[in-house]
Amino acid sequence: MRFLCDQMLTGLGRWLRVAGYDTIIIEASLDDAEIYVIAQADKRRLLTRDHHFLDMTGASETVCHLTSNSLTGCIHEVTAKLGVNWLYNPFSRCLVCNSVFSEATDPNLLELVPEDVRKTAHHFSYCVPCEKLYWQGSHTERMHQKLVDWANCRKNF
Repeated sequence: MRFLCDQMLTGLGRWLRVAGYDTIIIEASLDDAEIYVIAQADKRRLLTRDHHFLDMTGASETVCHLTSNSLTGCIHEVTAKLGVNWLYNPFSRCLVCNSVFSEATDPNLLELVPEDVRKTAHHFSYCVPCEKLYWQGSHTERMHQKLVDWANCRKNF
């Protein structure tokens, strides 16, 4: 599954990226018709709270209309409506640009990692477009626990 989130659902879009889903987040102010065309052209599910998208031709196949105003509510809705697996491929995509991470093995890159982190972390990811290194720390443990909780809630839908 590939997604496109409008500006109202930026937080949801980032969490879908955390889970490993290819997710475009509309950050610029675009006309609804432009957003819809992007979703259709890229064969993405458009996640939105804007009910105007439901009036567009073919909306039932493209648009997933969410009604909740909270992130948790949207998580539950998108899980129930689309069967999102929150443990699909965690921490495999850049939260900033959506690119798939590369494994960071270049010694020159690893030299940029703080020494105390190198002692405890064993796997490093690199986002080529952003030129940033990532590793799993306590923040990723907390994020992973949220994904696990959401995945367990899926069984209740």
